[in-house]
Amino acid sequence: MSINSVCISGRIGQAPELFRQVSGATFLRFSMAVNDRRRTHSGSWQDVPNWVPVVFFGPRAEALEKILVKGSKVCVSGRLSQSHWTTEDGQSRSALSVICSEIDIMSKPLKKQEEPPQNQQPPRY
Repeated sequence: MSINSVCISGRIGQAPELFRQVSGATFLRFSMAVNDRRRTHSGSWQDVPNWVPVVFFGPRAEALEKILVKGSKVCVSGRLSQSHWTTEDGQSRSALSVICSEIDIMSKPLKKQEEPPQNQQPPRY
């Protein structure tokens, strides 16, 4: 038996992009910064972002495209999916992304014209 379940929280690192496939299906794609704390050589702690590609499909993608912006803090859950392709020069590539089924928006939804908070770190408990 295997389990393919993912739940991560972080901030959206780029403006979400809505795509339409030839079939008419829509999907929303963005990347999330999920921080990992690491100790430096000097002994202090440093946040290091892990950039995770995230994808939503269907009508939900269209609705989320209207409210999600760069900097929004979200928690998503879904499953991992690996894509494989070959570049024009013949090299094999692959990428792992999260195919989402649920989302919790953890910050006040911003309008598209508003700027996301700059360098604002949530408190650590």
